[in-house]
Amino acid sequence: MSNLPTLSTWALNIAPSPTLAVDAKAKSLIAAGEDVCGFAAGEPDFDTPVHIKEAAIKALQDGKTKYAPTPGIPPLRDAIAQKYTEFYQIPTKAAQVVVSPGGKFSCYLTILATCSAGDEVIIPAPFWVSYPEMVKLAGATPKQVLATDATGFKLTPAMLEAAITPRSKLLILNSPSNPTGAVYTPAELAALTAVAVKHNLYIMSDEIYEHLLYDGAKHVSPASFSAEARERTIIVSGFAKTFSMTGWRLGTIVAPAPIAKAVAELQSQMTSNATTFAQWGALAAYTEQAKTQAALDEMLIAFDRRRKFLHAELNKIPGINCLLSQGAFYLFPNISSFGLDDLKFCERLLDEHKVAAVHGSAFGAQGFMRISYATSDEILAKGVERLAKFCATL
Repeated sequence: MSNLPTLSTWALNIAPSPTLAVDAKAKSLIAAGEDVCGFAAGEPDFDTPVHIKEAAIKALQDGKTKYAPTPGIPPLRDAIAQKYTEFYQIPTKAAQVVVSPGGKFSCYLTILATCSAGDEVIIPAPFWVSYPEMVKLAGATPKQVLATDATGFKLTPAMLEAAITPRSKLLILNSPSNPTGAVYTPAELAALTAVAVKHNLYIMSDEIYEHLLYDGAKHVSPASFSAEARERTIIVSGFAKTFSMTGWRLGTIVAPAPIAKAVAELQSQMTSNATTFAQWGALAAYTEQAKTQAALDEMLIAFDRRRKFLHAELNKIPGINCLLSQGAFYLFPNISSFGLDDLKFCERLLDEHKVAAVHGSAFGAQGFMRISYATSDEILAKGVERLAKFCATL
């Protein structure tokens, strides 16, 4: 055996994405001819709206295939700045906007720009699986604070206060939430923002599901509450979920100008720019708003129907208790009553009944599992029936 140098500490210590791993296993089973109900992927089952695809095709035909400015093409940055200024009443200039290769990369750039070795990042659990790993890759320390279904999966100001130390640098908030679908009310979010301002924390507000809301829930950003909140809030979003553009890899960052500049400089050394013609396609989401809204309305009707159906069916299963989500396209049922480790529960569910779901401990919450209803009504009905049969054997 050759005596090669070891891999880096980053490579040795990083954990692969469990959501992608479960989805990959489900897809491999499907490719092998198995009838699998896939509840693992956080990916809309709708196609990208036609007008967005046509705009990207036109950009290709027009030769928009060269390097673009690192922070993004000017018309798209202008449109994003206008959106936050007019729609959310958050005064935003184009210089505060960075378009990146995906919402995931936007999160990582934000953490890299604000955190150093020795800093702590407060992450409410259940959390999106990549947050802690990104923090570790930046050399900082993730500090998880568990908010269970007893508090609606929401962090409270008292819980946040108790978690803050002199090393605390950044608070990550995600509303609507992946994996729970929880949505903070404006009052709840204002109270958390006040604590962050009081303790001089940055806030990374992951708003990727901002338009996927139900039952009259309203999306607000921490940056909307005050000038003090704006100067410390970095808004991360993108096109993947709202516009069913997961494969386009387009994320956005809206931040105070010094942070946006730092993010762009980091990106200039890491990826140059997000794909040029994809950005021209994304611009159509803003320039042809009527078509965009029609496509979004179609998705929301389907997601809302599936949400209500799945919630009702899950709560019919003895031993399962599930809160009703108000946003995104996930439910996060409590399966702790079965006395089975949630990872083992999901492994057996896939192996024995061909239903793919992600174990709650991947999101920092043992005893739960995440089910995505971004799939067809037929698959949801079949999958929840299989789940009920599995639970009956435990």
